[in-house]
Amino acid sequence: MKPVNREILEQVILASADPVLVVRIDHPDWPVELCNPAFAAVDAADVLGQPFADVIERLVGREAALEVSESLRSKQETSLPLEVNGREFLLALKPLSSPNAAAASHFAAFWRGGSGAVDAADAEVQHELLKAKRRIRDLSRDDPVTGLLNSAAFRDVLNHDWAVAAREKSALALVVLTLDDFGAYLEVFGRHAADSCLRRVGQAIRRCTQRASDVVARLDDECFVVLSHVADEDGVTAFAEQISAAVRELGVHHPRSRSGRFVTASYRISVTDAARDTRAAAKFLDDLLAGPSQ
Repeated sequence: MKPVNREILEQVILASADPVLVVRIDHPDWPVELCNPAFAAVDAADVLGQPFADVIERLVGREAALEVSESLRSKQETSLPLEVNGREFLLALKPLSSPNAAAASHFAAFWRGGSGAVDAADAEVQHELLKAKRRIRDLSRDDPVTGLLNSAAFRDVLNHDWAVAAREKSALALVVLTLDDFGAYLEVFGRHAADSCLRRVGQAIRRCTQRASDVVARLDDECFVVLSHVADEDGVTAFAEQISAAVRELGVHHPRSRSGRFVTASYRISVTDAARDTRAAAKFLDDLLAGPSQ
């Protein structure tokens, strides 16, 4: 069968009664490239060109936006029950790629069920499937203490985003945060208290992230990292200082800290133009880990 002309496909999407967005995922911002008129039932704002994660976050909140971002990063087809302005939708996400492409370059987002309530049984099935997918993913990708990405999963994400940034001639920024004298904290309070502290720190870092497409991971017992598509080094420094302040303001008592009475975090930052940087993504991270903290 011959491939269908792009203009014909666009006409079909624009005529669909279901709200549909087409998102480009081989660009660091994941911009919305196509939006049909039916999407006005979900959001009356003009979303063309906007980062998809930002659209989702504005409509349904940060947690759902993070879940959607994870699906796009992993190229997974999935469905999520969402409520927007009192109306229930089933958001179906499907990767799209040309026949000879190595990986998907776009995602289609179908908003189903907006004319009335989503069938309760269908929503429950989708919810259970989503929970099962999360459990499977968590076994391999998430740090069991903090729920953030683990080191291996983060390096996979960094490799992917590095390739996209190099192709798009855009910048990548890393912020590495190390908890000060955390070995001494562990000696005083033990593993259980240390894990509780790490969870609180991880939550504080996630609250500071500026966009749903920012990626936070725990690299080892006392080290966290944030990946962002930011070109402004001053802005990244201010972001790192904000995170450091948020960790200190948790007020977690640390009697053996040389930096004060509470648990604190030192940071390192690096911003690079991936298209001009001759290093591999792993070397970009490893160089930053080996550098001095602020």
